[in-house]
Amino acid sequence: MPKTVEDDLGREVTFEFPPRCVVSLCPSLTETLFALGLNAEVVGRTSYCIHPAERVRNVATVGGTKDVDIDRVRTLKPDLIIAAKEENPQDTVETLAGTFPVYVVDVADFEDALRAIAALGDLTDRTAAAAVLAGSIRTAFADLHPRTTHRVAYLVWRDPYMAVGADTYICSVLAKCGCANVCAHLTDRYPEVTIEMLRGFAPQWVLLPSEPFPFDDTHVAELAPQLAPARVMCVDGEMFSWYGSRMLAAAEYLKRFAAELDSTSNR
Repeated sequence: MPKTVEDDLGREVTFEFPPRCVVSLCPSLTETLFALGLNAEVVGRTSYCIHPAERVRNVATVGGTKDVDIDRVRTLKPDLIIAAKEENPQDTVETLAGTFPVYVVDVADFEDALRAIAALGDLTDRTAAAAVLAGSIRTAFADLHPRTTHRVAYLVWRDPYMAVGADTYICSVLAKCGCANVCAHLTDRYPEVTIEMLRGFAPQWVLLPSEPFPFDDTHVAELAPQLAPARVMCVDGEMFSWYGSRMLAAAEYLKRFAAELDSTSNR
């Protein structure tokens, strides 16, 4: 039967409930849908939706998060499309919404992420499973007990360098690890920064994630001399940026990360 809900942008979305053909345009949300028990219902995903590998390999791809193949989506005839404000261009969402119901998730911090899980549960008739997942994540993150506050910069892009600012999920995760984001005062959510700016912000640590730009040890070697005495290290980008079901694994990773910062700083 038809159901009408309001998404995170305040848009009314009417769709057939429960949905039987779902297209997800955000990797972390795709993974979460499977974690909630949806299998055959997920009929479309982006090429960046790589988890869980054994399940997504059988799901049709519809391009990337920024360049969705709208014609391909149309062939799948979804009765619900799930998108993310930060991941998917507004014009793509608006075009798809002209034909299909599109629910847009907007996650800017840890609490938003838990609300997004609950929303997915309500949308797909998996409310109980979503409540269990969100509760497990909250408990896992409650065990994060950083002993020291560290000044950090978290880069997301190179050439030009871009960092994580305030009002982002990553920034809220950093805070739970005892990290003070030295770029949080900048206006943009993902501000462009220079080496000189980073030096002026005086971070103790500069974090280079594996995504969206694939930083690796060569970039550590390149930046470390320029940003000394800050310590530069690679981190798993999924653990800091994928909200949803991946947050369970992230909690364990982040405990080890916070402990490493604490122990290294005390040497």
